[in-house]
Amino acid sequence: MRRRGRNGGRRAAGALLAGALLVSGCAAPDGAAPGSTTRAVRATLDRRAAAVLDHDTDAYLATTDPGATALRAAQRRELGNLADVPLGSWTYRLRDVTAEGADRATADVELRYRIKGYDAAPVTADRVLDLKRDRAAGRWYVVGDRAVGDGAELWQQGDVRVVRGKHSLVLGVGRTDRELNRIARTADRAVPAVSAAWPERWAGRVVVLVPRTVRDMAGLLGSTDADYRGIAAVTTGRTGGTGRAPADRVIVNPQAYGTLGAFGQRVVLTHETTHVATRARTSAATPTWLSEGFADWAAYLPEDRTAAQIAPGLAEAVARGELPAGLPTDEDFGFAGDPARLARAYEGGWAACELIADHWGEKKLLAFYRAVGGHRGRDGAVEQAMHEVLGTTPEDFTVLWRDHLRTTLG
Repeated sequence: MRRRGRNGGRRAAGALLAGALLVSGCAAPDGAAPGSTTRAVRATLDRRAAAVLDHDTDAYLATTDPGATALRAAQRRELGNLADVPLGSWTYRLRDVTAEGADRATADVELRYRIKGYDAAPVTADRVLDLKRDRAAGRWYVVGDRAVGDGAELWQQGDVRVVRGKHSLVLGVGRTDRELNRIARTADRAVPAVSAAWPERWAGRVVVLVPRTVRDMAGLLGSTDADYRGIAAVTTGRTGGTGRAPADRVIVNPQAYGTLGAFGQRVVLTHETTHVATRARTSAATPTWLSEGFADWAAYLPEDRTAAQIAPGLAEAVARGELPAGLPTDEDFGFAGDPARLARAYEGGWAACELIADHWGEKKLLAFYRAVGGHRGRDGAVEQAMHEVLGTTPEDFTVLWRDHLRTTLG
């Protein structure tokens, strides 16, 4: 289940700006001449970034106002929570500095960080830092550090445990090593399964976040826990691009995921890992039925399951004579809607991809996915791809899809 939204995906975490800084430091504010305040703030952020990478708590706190007791305590905890996370980079991109008198300033920054060995491009988070100048010391100190938006970071929720798999890195808070190791083994199995279904080159590895509760999961996504109670996992990331998009994260809902057996957990993580692999080929032009249907198709491909076992909701509807009139809409995939409608939407997307693979061949399914995602926008994307790749029309495809449902599920 891909989380979509702010950047054309489903409320995915962060927004990527062009140009990645992969060393400790700050870029000059866009369109601003560097003045003395800007240079001083940048120097403070440089020291702050270097301290994070060095895991140097004293150096990090040396950039925070000595009188800000609560902030210093919170930042000490956060840096401790990060201790085991293998950071490859941690930078602050300074966008703007607003002076408030001679000794106060507000900095608009973009935090950018990479996990070493896993992220080709950084995860990003917008933050606002409040600073004040100590004239006697001749330095600027941070007195406030707050996120823009509602999303939190995993290390803000507690001590991060790290488990390394062959193809995965699992980061958990409030979970046991045994549980995290099980998830890593399942993710390690998912990666080669996805590579078999999606032969295009991709990272071939996945980062999985496992928060303490569904509420904490929702906190990472800037949402409410009611939206995710029945959702076992989601994937964050920016759709489209050239492989330099912000790194994907698979976020597991420990409560819902824990109720699944080994088969269900395997399907869930293979589905989410498929989103990671196909990210660069997925765009705002890609309808949800195709992105989610393809992820389900890839997840079930190595499994020995009948169509009725994969799509029980649609099978029941067909048995009642309630054949859907058309392919699922994006609205059918709403998390907060009717669970039965959501399940049938996923099943309908899977059935459409299964139909393409069965009728035209798996290579045509891959070509169709790429063609839709490569279109300039949503309008006409499916129509053009169906014409050019499959030699059909959406109307004829829908008729064939409904016949396919009758045949395979009736």
